[in-house]
Amino acid sequence: MSGYDDFDRERFVTEPAKRAGRTEFARDRARILHSAALRRLAAKTQVVVPWESDFPRTRLSHSLECGQVGRELGAALGADPDLVESACLAHDLGHPPFGHNGETALAEAAADCGGFEGNAQSFRLLTRLEAKSLAKDGGSVGLNLTRATLDGATKYPWDRFTNPNKFGVYADDREIFDWVRQGTPGAGRCMEAQIMDWSDDIAYSVHDLEDALFARSVTFEQLRDSQEAGEIASIAASEFIDDGDVAEVHEAIQRLLNLPFWPLEFDGTHQSLARLKDLTSQLIGRFAAASESATRSAFGPGMLFRYAADLVVPREQRVECAALKAIAALYVMRSEEARIRYERQRNVIHDLVEAVSANAPTTLDSISLEAWESAESESAQLRVVIDQIASLTDPGALALHARLLGS
Repeated sequence: MSGYDDFDRERFVTEPAKRAGRTEFARDRARILHSAALRRLAAKTQVVVPWESDFPRTRLSHSLECGQVGRELGAALGADPDLVESACLAHDLGHPPFGHNGETALAEAAADCGGFEGNAQSFRLLTRLEAKSLAKDGGSVGLNLTRATLDGATKYPWDRFTNPNKFGVYADDREIFDWVRQGTPGAGRCMEAQIMDWSDDIAYSVHDLEDALFARSVTFEQLRDSQEAGEIASIAASEFIDDGDVAEVHEAIQRLLNLPFWPLEFDGTHQSLARLKDLTSQLIGRFAAASESATRSAFGPGMLFRYAADLVVPREQRVECAALKAIAALYVMRSEEARIRYERQRNVIHDLVEAVSANAPTTLDSISLEAWESAESESAQLRVVIDQIASLTDPGALALHARLLGS
């Protein structure tokens, strides 16, 4: 797509195209689609445990759905669709086994080597850990994506000293990160990263609701109950909205319940599943169309990409999205069953870090050995262990735990 220049299309290590006819951003998309890191997302939990039935999303299906939303919204605003889809496909690559629960446990275990954050781990995978391209000295440069694609995949363009809870780069990955961020306005995010972030919010809020309803973790009747709506509003206002207001969320919930396509029930029949699927489609369209219209109103026609504009999401749709997130938080993530499972999963992660570290290098896979042997400190060795455990799938983590600890 025109508008992007050679600076945007540059790679950290120059790699001529293997065949003519593809754009540099199409090459990026292909590299992510063929990566081992993306394949592993098929066995990583999104919210509902996927192997308990055949319906719920995994991290992979979520990433594909996020990519579809982002691709269409990006194209509508004039951003390169391959670039935006690549950013969406890459945004969760760094998530460890057991979702955000595993991320919390690894952050605790990695306190002595710079912490752990799923977005920083995604950047590390894209630029170092994924086996694809090498520099002249033989060092890995990961998938060696273009500057614009790496920038688009960067949700938090700062390190943990700026924000210890949410950050996008570890200290030892700064060289390529600084190369990516050349010429950018401070901690600002490019249009493609903003589209990726909103597409992620849209996809997971809507589809987590669908998965929860299908799994009978919550019913439409419960959502109409004023007391339960109050709990949803309280969670949304305190956890998912900046300057959140409970009354504002209540209004958003009522708007959603009054939408003409909002079902009255889900009883498991084909017809009710069709109505549930229509609900997800309608909500995705509602959220995407609102941001497209508001952005066009603010910045006018033409190509809106890189740092030429900012994505505008109306407050009403942000609050509605937050309400949907709160539904999954209340009925799925905070259930007693989930609490017991989360505790077990955190113990598995901590056990693995301890066992792999104590018995390294025999406990390391062949891909990690070179990094371990070249590590110049215990902190650097711990980072190698964290990288290996973060790459595991949910069943892979449980299998390794059983092999190393017998349980």
